[in-house]
Amino acid sequence: MIRIQKAEARGRTKTSWLDSRHSFSFGQYYDEEHMHFGPLRVLNDDVVQGGGGFPTHPHREMEILTYVVYGTLEHRDSTGGHGVIRPGELQRMTAGTGITHSEFNHSQTEELRFLQVWMFPAEEGLTPGYEQRAFPREARSNALLPVGAQDGAGDALTLHQDAEMLVAHLDAGHSVEHSFGKGRGGYLFVIDGEVEAPGHRMRRGDALLLTDEEGIRITAHEESEIVLFDVTLSGF
Repeated sequence: MIRIQKAEARGRTKTSWLDSRHSFSFGQYYDEEHMHFGPLRVLNDDVVQGGGGFPTHPHREMEILTYVVYGTLEHRDSTGGHGVIRPGELQRMTAGTGITHSEFNHSQTEELRFLQVWMFPAEEGLTPGYEQRAFPREARSNALLPVGAQDGAGDALTLHQDAEMLVAHLDAGHSVEHSFGKGRGGYLFVIDGEVEAPGHRMRRGDALLLTDEEGIRITAHEESEIVLFDVTLSGF
């Protein structure tokens, strides 16, 4: 089964420094049709103005992934983790038994856009932790590159959940394919551009939810960036 979620159907939080679009219920936005997809609980598409950001706040029992689209994001947390995340870089923060952190636009003048993803961990009580890695443009050019995986295979960050996060930067006319195992689902999100996926033409902010599908083929109509989550649906 394939179901589309259009960009304009997402929730929204807008302040003087933040414009955030919510693919799943988040904060004051509630949508019983989009509470989670397997362990995927949050996908926020955040645009932060220069100097803006989230002051120190707590999290527990969640895997939190941050992927920068453009601009630079500065992160600090209570484990001592600190870094500036740039385009094409992914950060994983394991909240586990409890962590506090802050996230700010590293620039006072330039806009920042990033995706923040939350996943339920496979088990509770994990030790809080932090990991960050850059994924070169050439490695994700016209190919789905695993940037997060349960076993941390290759250069992927380690996820404490039976899930995989893959990103691709596609030139116009290029296609990528991905196969799903039994009992798994896929969540495809268009970061930028325009792509064709099974039966749907998708643009920035659109998503596809795939269950009981053997695989997916994605073709770019223009230069595009996409992220695909391959997740277990067992127990959810």
